[in-house]
Parts: sequence; structure tokens; C-alpha cells
Amino acid sequence: MLNPDSIDPAPHRHEPTADRQGPTADRQDSANAESLSTEDVGAAIEDLQREINRLQRSIRQAIQAQLSRFADRNLGSLQQNQQMVQAIHTLLDSHGLRVQCSECGHPAILRVSARPGIEHGAFVFDHTIDRRRTFHGGRAVMPQIRLVSKPTRKKAAS
Repeated sequence: MLNPDSIDPAPHRHEPTADRQGPTADRQDSANAESLSTEDVGAAIEDLQREINRLQRSIRQAIQAQLSRFADRNLGSLQQNQQMVQAIHTLLDSHGLRVQCSECGHPAILRVSARPGIEHGAFVFDHTIDRRRTFHGGRAVMPQIRLVSKPTRKKAAS
């Protein structure tokens, strides 16, 4: 049996009514709406951009702190080192980041390449300088990592 005290005598319904539809209702809504100033919008967007920059800086610092633990080490096999740097690249790419080449300072992708005399592979910085693919580094252990923003892609010359 229904409890009469639990029944709302005036149910709240948010259904459109016939007199609130169409262009007339739109004009009434816009007439009642509070207008925004370009200054308010500009200030809000600037505040939002500052907050996003702060969050991105925090993310970059957290990633860099964790990656610094791997410096001067390797995983003991070429395949494991390659998998590690691929996982690092995927993480960095998802946040618009690259590693900074310790030789020239350009944004780069860290890779591990097979090299004679380096049993577990050489850690190299892969990047493009003056439209030419360049590899710097070549140590047997993970270099110290410094993160930088991913550069914008350059359009191919037509």
C-alpha cells in the first residue's frame, strides 16, 4: 500500500510546454540571459590557460622525476631496453612531450639501437635537424632525461 506522506503533491516536471517552444521562446531566453563582456571572457580564458599550464608543468615534473630513477642503468637486454624506451615514448607523446638531446638540446625520441660492442644496445636521441634525421648519444645506459615540449610538425614542402 502507498504511504500518502511519500507522495509529492506537486511533482516537478521539466517538460517543454507548447507555449515555450520555437523562435519566440528563443528570443525570450536570450532577452533574459545575462550578457558576457569580452573582458570577462578573455580573463576567464587567461585564468584557464594559466591553470592548464600549471597542471602540465606538474605532470612534466612528475614524469621527469620518475624517469630520472632510470638514469645510468639498463634492463640487461636489447629487447627489454627497446620496450622500455617505447613505453616511455608512448607516455611522453600522450602528454605532448619529448626528451631533450643531451648533445644539441633539440627535442628528440629516445631509442635503443643495436650496436657492435654494446651488448644491450645503445641509447640514442633520434631527431631531425635541418630536415635531416640525426642520432646523438650512444651510451650503453639510459641517459639523464630532461623533458621538453613536442615541436609542431612542419608541413612538407610542395
